[in-house]
Amino acid sequence: MINKEHFEQLIGSRQLKVGIIGLGYVGLPVSATIAKQGFHVVGLDINKERVELINDGTSPIKGKEPGLAELIAKVTETTLEATTDVKRLADRDLVIVAVDTPVEEGSKLPEYKALKAAIETFARVMKENVLLIIESTIAPGTIRKIVVPLIESVSKRKLNESFYIGHCPERVTPGKLLYNLENYARVVGGSSPEVAQVMKHFYSTYVKGELDTTDVSTAEMVKTTENYYRDVEIAFANQLALNCEYHGVDFYRVRELVNKVEARNVHYPGTGVGGHCIPKDGLLNVAFLRKDRGDDVLPVRFSDLAREVNDFMPYHIVELLEDAVKEAGIEMDQAKVLLLGYSFLPDSDDVRNSPSIAIVNALKERVGSLKVYDPFVSEYSGDLDKMIEGINAVILATAHSEFKNSELLPRLSGSMNTKILIDGRNVFDKNKALEFGFVYKGIGNI
Repeated sequence: MINKEHFEQLIGSRQLKVGIIGLGYVGLPVSATIAKQGFHVVGLDINKERVELINDGTSPIKGKEPGLAELIAKVTETTLEATTDVKRLADRDLVIVAVDTPVEEGSKLPEYKALKAAIETFARVMKENVLLIIESTIAPGTIRKIVVPLIESVSKRKLNESFYIGHCPERVTPGKLLYNLENYARVVGGSSPEVAQVMKHFYSTYVKGELDTTDVSTAEMVKTTENYYRDVEIAFANQLALNCEYHGVDFYRVRELVNKVEARNVHYPGTGVGGHCIPKDGLLNVAFLRKDRGDDVLPVRFSDLAREVNDFMPYHIVELLEDAVKEAGIEMDQAKVLLLGYSFLPDSDDVRNSPSIAIVNALKERVGSLKVYDPFVSEYSGDLDKMIEGINAVILATAHSEFKNSELLPRLSGSMNTKILIDGRNVFDKNKALEFGFVYKGIGNI
């Protein structure tokens, strides 16, 4: 049984030694936030260049992340250091795992290569009575079926006797990493009630939101359900927008009127769903059910349908472009197209699973030329005014703040050869676009 008093004394005195495995969009802000509280933190990552940047006090995460760069510069002078050497975690009392947990495209089952590697590597060096917390989003059953057996096999230690396990899934969003870490409520799942209480004591040092204790399996289910629910909500909005287009009805007017009814909250449609979490977490939610019972079980089919709808939306953008090009009287294979926005989230450099990737792949062999502009993605952060010149069609894929500037529409109008505008995020006013002479197509509003 975990020694609560010992852990709580270490936490209170800030003598608790903390390790973080994975220094990406979750692990790095977590490391910096914990270090800010006075704990000594060692962060482990396999990317040597990333580790060197962090140790130099530089954030490798770009885009608008309020306070993150400044915090990293500060804590790396005192309480945070990064390393590629797992042996540096051998003296840690508490270790947090924050590595990617993707889903295999074919089987739709978790691809736990990074998680297993992190667990196995750490299990070889971990000390007695360490508390290991998984913050990565994982399928319900993962800790019981994969994590614990792997640790026990490699370390020759027993759960709740000489090591302890917790699951406190992250709730961060690019653009709000530090804010979400400190202010959002968290689910704190422990391998025993006592472990959950120790975890709550630790997280209360920097989390202002409510901390709800439970078991690890419930915590796994809660986290995947959050994003599964979000995926379904967006899928509903997208399929409704497609139906509105068919009937010549303005989706946004329908949404406005429906949402006047209490407890109704129809979401916005868009070019698709990106990021590391939402596209996979519904699949994670049903992963072991799929593995045990196949693809035809109702919960599994429901998750797959939401994914099918949202994965279709980038290709619907291509359909809208084809219709607009035909209406403008030019050939698709002659069209010069500019895509605005490559990251999946406004004002972020995060391109993971971005719908724009699918749009680019679908268009690059079908149009005369294709340019991409994104002010936050270095590969595509060119001169927008030069890119606009001579373009036939613009596709708005990501609602960056720059694209919401009222001057953008006249800039486009004054430089384009043929004025075609495909609005994938309802950024432009349709009537104003028509006044400028654009052929306008928007999702749910054509």
